[in-house]
Amino acid sequence: MSHLEQSYDYVIVGAGVAAASAVKGIRTRDQGGRVAVIGSEPDKPVYRPVLSKDLWLKDDETLEGASLAGDLDDDDAVDLTTDTTVTEIDPGAHVVRLADGSTVGYGKLLLATGAEPRQLPVDPGPRVVYYRTAADYQRLRTIATEGSHVVVVGGGYIGSEITSALVQNGVEVTLVLDREDVQEQMFPTALAATVTKALADRGVRLVHGSVERGTEHDGGVRIRLADGTDVAADAAVIGVGVLPRTGLAESAGLEVEDGVVVDEHLRTSDPDVYAAGDVASYPDALLGRRRVEHVDQAEKSGEHAGRAMAGADEAYGYTPFFWSDILDFGYEAVGETSSDLDLVEDWKDGEIGTGVVYYLRSGLVRGVLLWNVWDSVDRAREVIAETAKQPVADPESLRGRIPLG
Repeated sequence: MSHLEQSYDYVIVGAGVAAASAVKGIRTRDQGGRVAVIGSEPDKPVYRPVLSKDLWLKDDETLEGASLAGDLDDDDAVDLTTDTTVTEIDPGAHVVRLADGSTVGYGKLLLATGAEPRQLPVDPGPRVVYYRTAADYQRLRTIATEGSHVVVVGGGYIGSEITSALVQNGVEVTLVLDREDVQEQMFPTALAATVTKALADRGVRLVHGSVERGTEHDGGVRIRLADGTDVAADAAVIGVGVLPRTGLAESAGLEVEDGVVVDEHLRTSDPDVYAAGDVASYPDALLGRRRVEHVDQAEKSGEHAGRAMAGADEAYGYTPFFWSDILDFGYEAVGETSSDLDLVEDWKDGEIGTGVVYYLRSGLVRGVLLWNVWDSVDRAREVIAETAKQPVADPESLRGRIPLG
């Protein structure tokens, strides 16, 4: 049995960024309410972006420094428990059931269950890492030393980031892509090719194909591709996207459609149950219903849900942004950034290096990529809002709407 009490004013299922932010939100309205934060991972909340960024690239960054548990641990009215699985929620009885069979009652409940990595036909293990958690970082860090060889499967957001981080630490990297170029599903063709070439120029070996299977053996791993190619390495990092953890909500009869469906106050179909972060399908004030898997959304929606559970009545009107660094490149982005949309590229001096990419559908700007352009996220949101009111007749007229610096 965990140290949890029989009931709380607020129960938060999940112990990541959204959960920590929700406690912060609760405390803006309710200083003394009892809060339980129940996490299935063994580690306390950490600021997740450092796992593929700063912990590899900054000598003074530590997991302890990235912890979000300080305020929770210091709050006598908050019980934070990790390595504890919630197996069922019962909205009618206002209880959650734990794996040991015990129950915990709640007044208000927040689902901050996040997302879990998509699985390939490669079993996770000591040297096969589906990269997402602090434990994943610690495991990979012990193997991925200078001169070691790591195969990274997936050239999307996490795959490109961890490849960049590893190669900057003197690790030999083989990157397995099921598309031609890195981030091809997001970047314009020429930009994706530029980033891919930059990685290759830094020594990354590029292999194209889909994974058929993979095994650990003799202190290493072997990845077999569909065309028969074998890639042997000291470890494998697999980053091929995530899926929202909606099982608890579905079993409880809450509305689920590509995430747990919430209203403008982040309430689910049950008025005493809320959802925030990666798992929440919410009505974005600029873009309509969507689900966002980035830390800015986890922070902002988590804090808003906390305030709402504690009695605040304002709607969630925020459109989150995200960012990444790949080698010497850096970007921020907001909205829908799919290369399947209509793209307008605005590059400084006509050369890929500094620029803005606008993503459109039927004359509406749905997303903006700011490539080495900084402090312009608010302006990007304004452009999205402006074209929602007045679609652009000539997409090329977007050039210059956001200064390139």
